[in-house]
Amino acid sequence: MKNGRENERAGAKRHPIRVVARRTGLSRDVLRAWEVRYGVVAPERTAGGQRLYSDDDIEHLRLIRGALEAGRRIGQLARLSSEELARLIEEDRAAAPAASVSGVEGENGEATRAFLAESLAAVRDMDAVRLEAVLGRAAVALGAARLIEHVITPLMVEIGELWSRDQVTPGHERLATAVVRRTLEGIRGAVQQAGGPGLVVATPAGQHHEVGALLAAAAAASCGWRVIYLGANLPAESIATAVAMTGARGVALSIVFPADDPGLADELRSLRRALSADVVIIVGGRSAGGYRAVIEEIGALWLPDAPGLRAVLDLVSASRGDGGDR
Repeated sequence: MKNGRENERAGAKRHPIRVVARRTGLSRDVLRAWEVRYGVVAPERTAGGQRLYSDDDIEHLRLIRGALEAGRRIGQLARLSSEELARLIEEDRAAAPAASVSGVEGENGEATRAFLAESLAAVRDMDAVRLEAVLGRAAVALGAARLIEHVITPLMVEIGELWSRDQVTPGHERLATAVVRRTLEGIRGAVQQAGGPGLVVATPAGQHHEVGALLAAAAAASCGWRVIYLGANLPAESIATAVAMTGARGVALSIVFPADDPGLADELRSLRRALSADVVIIVGGRSAGGYRAVIEEIGALWLPDAPGLRAVLDLVSASRGDGGDR
């Protein structure tokens, strides 16, 4: 049990939002949006307007993220205490069906590490059939959200890092991309809901790496969104036309490489001008941070990961009155 000094320290508001984002894995945009709409935590403000969070706030946000990863919706979680969230997470874990892979329970961290290691070994061996089989087993054992966040995303990040160090070849990366594409398209096709709110997913002009967009499309479809997937290297005009024709509520863009394209800022500004004000723009991907200034300028949301995407999509659904517990 905490003594009085420890309780006082836990309740002290002393962490700026950038620290909270790093410790919780939630982007600053998501933290601000949750505060405004749901009052999830109540940070104090300095005289200069800077948000400050306590250790208890950070733990509460971590619990919310854990419940989200189990498939819950932010609208259901926002008013729960930390104790109630912890109990809910334990209940979800206990109720989850056990799946055995090589003697390892599918729902825990060891299983995801095992799937990731098997996947990377298959890529190194240039064995597409084995890679597809591993990802298929992982999809059954872990579910779509965990597969995307804990296996496919780190797999592609690791392959990119190995490629940059000349430890794998471009052929390894292309083989992995081809298999991952098929897996993600299969997930999206299986969970896509024709009646859901529309989301256009693409990479903007000059961005030719497509895996991030495929990840976003599969994650959004698993959240009940009707995904209109356009692929890579789309000019702003084409993206805006797709939004107008489909009645989409949002646009999700993936920016992977390069991080310093001088023409991309104007593309993002052009897209914002071409869309109605109520269409949200979401920007993610490994190099999106390099364009943070223009992302903020156009009022778009910058998201570093799939849980952040799901959180924002839930928020957009709730604000638009799309029903359910979103």
